[in-house]
Amino acid sequence: MAAEADTATPPLLAVRNLAVTYRSTRGRVVPAVRDVSFTIGRGEVVSLVGESGSGKTTSARAVLGLLGPAATVRGAMELSGRPLTTLSPRQWRDVRGRRIAFIPQDPTVGLNPTRRVGRQIAEAIRVHDRTLRSAALHSRVVELLDRMGLPDPARRARQYPHELSGGMRQRVLIAAALANSPELIVADEPTSALDVTVQQQILDHIDALRTDLGVAVLFITHDLGVAGERSDRIVVLADGEVVETGTPDEILAAPASPYTRRLVAAVPTLDSGRLVWDAATGTARPGSPAAADTGRPLLAATGLHRSFKGGRGNEPIHAVRDVSVSVARGTTLGVVGESGSGKSTLARLLTRLAPADAGRVVLDGQDVTDLDGEALRQMRRRVQIVYQNPFASLDPRFTIGRTLAEPLRAFGIGTRPERRARGAQLLELVGLPTDFLDRLPAELSGGQLQRVAIARALATEPELVVLDEPVSALDVSVQAQILELLVRLQAELGVTMVFISHDLAVIRQVSDTVVVMSRGEVVEAGPADEILRHPRSAYTRALLDAVPGHRRPTPAGAPR
Repeated sequence: MAAEADTATPPLLAVRNLAVTYRSTRGRVVPAVRDVSFTIGRGEVVSLVGESGSGKTTSARAVLGLLGPAATVRGAMELSGRPLTTLSPRQWRDVRGRRIAFIPQDPTVGLNPTRRVGRQIAEAIRVHDRTLRSAALHSRVVELLDRMGLPDPARRARQYPHELSGGMRQRVLIAAALANSPELIVADEPTSALDVTVQQQILDHIDALRTDLGVAVLFITHDLGVAGERSDRIVVLADGEVVETGTPDEILAAPASPYTRRLVAAVPTLDSGRLVWDAATGTARPGSPAAADTGRPLLAATGLHRSFKGGRGNEPIHAVRDVSVSVARGTTLGVVGESGSGKSTLARLLTRLAPADAGRVVLDGQDVTDLDGEALRQMRRRVQIVYQNPFASLDPRFTIGRTLAEPLRAFGIGTRPERRARGAQLLELVGLPTDFLDRLPAELSGGQLQRVAIARALATEPELVVLDEPVSALDVSVQAQILELLVRLQAELGVTMVFISHDLAVIRQVSDTVVVMSRGEVVEAGPADEILRHPRSAYTRALLDAVPGHRRPTPAGAPR
């Protein structure tokens, strides 16, 4: 870790008494940040942590001058002693990208789907340096992609965003941010969508940049393990205000604030057991995995294979190769692996959202591999899927009530009043107030929207729910609430689940059995406790070793 910034010289970034308000379309003034102060020295990493709505991203975007006309900014922000709040738009364009770089969270939004990724990185360089010739510019782009750990970087530069996995797209964004060797990187949840090994590579590279070049980092994250392992100082925000500031040991091992203690207690660990629902207390607690079902599994897939065109020399890319999995009724199968390992493709094959090139899928004794037409439609009533990003999976024009009624309408279930009543029941089931029926998705938080997505998946009373990275974009406290919700729903409804995640500590909390995937193949499979405590595969051991800070001891005074 870098040493504390030298107080005799001005810090690289100084934020003092920052206050940000937004004016809504109805003219109401909404405070987002109040009296936030912190500094960052050269080569220092400072993490802003807190729940959704705490003011982390607003503070970061204020530093970048990206809040927009609806925001009013007060207070002082200085970069190497130069005021930032008085910069003109033209001056901001010179600072942004060259001196301060931004790594956004969502590569789907951050990359143009109609342009090759190499060209997008080249544009980030050309904005600040028009002297580079095409050959040198191309070499620089390939070098950046190579430093980000992308295999065959020259070929990746020629590809479009949709041809890359989510983790690869995020690394492209990071490459673009680093293109002009900035002094300060503002990273807004840059690794939340990445698996642990890729996350480790990216964070190691950022560490190397600050060690070798003195680059400083303002890190926005909901992952306290990452913040504790990679930061020199942590600033905890709640309701737009600083709750406490300190070193990782001070904040995570001995937090002074009850709010911080709650955040730390919500972090899942590899040592916590499978969560089970305790109906007597109305809480989820560590317990034993569900007893193995010796009867016929609810879902069994054998020899699944799926390939895509587009490999080198137009050779096929094998996304899933000879994969066999099964899940017993009322249990959860966890699927874990790196980006590009085939997890999401497997989810689409199991739910018949994509056809398999070979292999069989059997649901409760019925072969559903070749179903089509009405038979396939009825099968989808029994099998539902929940995606990672509820903002993308929910129609922004539909009220929550219409969103929940849509699957019922599609299957001809109930009258309009009955569907609305069912929507209210579903909201209560996932712990949301029934008056949310008349709200739009934009009026709900990310955690609330994920609850709506889960409620929609349960609308048709499915036997199987496949969840593809359902909590990776949520802060730790909301993540803990969603995991507890899933454990409760499984106990009360008996629903069977396939839970896909790159976070092994999350997998540990919800899974009875685990499948580890790499390059489209199953590396090992078995009971969750056995796989995650005593892995046989070197690949699984590498995944476990890359988990940041999840074995950190519980702080004194924190609830267990």
